[in-house]
Amino acid sequence: QVQLGESGGGLAQAGGSLRLSCAASGCTFNNYAAGWFRQALVKSREFAAAIGRSSGSAYADSVKGRFTSGRDKVKNTVYLQMNSLKPEDTAVYYCAARASYGLGYRWGDYNYWGQGTQVTVSS
Repeated sequence: QVQLGESGGGLAQAGGSLRLSCAASGCTFNNYAAGWFRQALVKSREFAAAIGRSSGSAYADSVKGRFTSGRDKVKNTVYLQMNSLKPEDTAVYYCAARASYGLGYRWGDYNYWGQGTQVTVSS
């Protein structure tokens, strides 16, 4: 059974940085494409970033140039490096995984999801 768990969330000031990690158990994360989604209070969940199983990445316009997603193959994790944070980045962040190649932009494109980690950015 594949399970995902996010860590690294917390409180940051505007302009600051946070690094989220998503650890996988029950699978080799290198064999899965991964995605990051976020949901702010009273807003719909939205796509933030995705990395392909072998290559490629994509970012929402709202985070492009500020967020970077990648892999730590030794630790079997995927990370989301978030720089130049803004108050509007405040949300619960979820990681997701899927066995298919290619990038997934929708929640339903994935087979496994984490429980989420809260990110709060103060102005």
